Formats: sequence, structure tokens, C-alpha cells
Amino acid sequence: MAHEYDAVRRKLERQKQELLARAAKVRADITRSSGPLDKDFAEQVVQMENDAVLAGIGEATAAELAQINRALAQLDAGNYGLCSQCGQPIGERRLQALPYSDRCITCAEAAR
Repeated sequence: MAHEYDAVRRKLERQKQELLARAAKVRADITRSSGPLDKDFAEQVVQMENDAVLAGIGEATAAELAQINRALAQLDAGNYGLCSQCGQPIGERRLQALPYSDRCITCAEAAR
């Protein structure tokens, strides 16, 4: 069974590395590694609005990283592909689309 999910693990690890790079870039942009705020007030407003967008991207990235880490832990524990709500297998098509999904489509829709 471990070999069955090798491709899934590689895909999750690749996604994780991409997200970690994105998170680092967002942190660098928000902390102004490229320099302080512009002296022009109008430009400061634009920069601060951009920071708000970047913060949202950072939060979404952190949430996706948490899901990927949970999926990797499930792979390690041998219970990958089982719904965390009902315990039934998650559909193969759903796992292909969202390899870090921890709920079957029925439970995910019920949670909305």
C-alpha cells in the first residue's frame, strides 16, 4: 500500500515546497524587505492595501500547508484516503483533484 501512494506523497511534497516558497515571499513583501513605505501618502495607501491582500494570501497559504501536512501525516499513519468525519473511503477522483482532502464529498458538502 505504501507504494500505491508514492506519487501522492511526491505531489504533496512538491506542493508543500511551492507553498513554503510562496509564504516566504509573502513574509518578505509584508515586512518590506525591499525597503520602507514610500514617502508619498497616496503610494503608502496603495502599499498598505497590497499588504492586506498579501496577508490574505499568506493566511490561505498557511491553511493549505496545514492540510498538506495533515495528509502527509495520514500517509505516514496508513489512514490516508479515509474521511475524517464518517471513516469511509474518499473517492479517487476527489483525491486526485484535492490530494490533501480529509473528507469525502458527502461530508464536505454537509459541512457547508
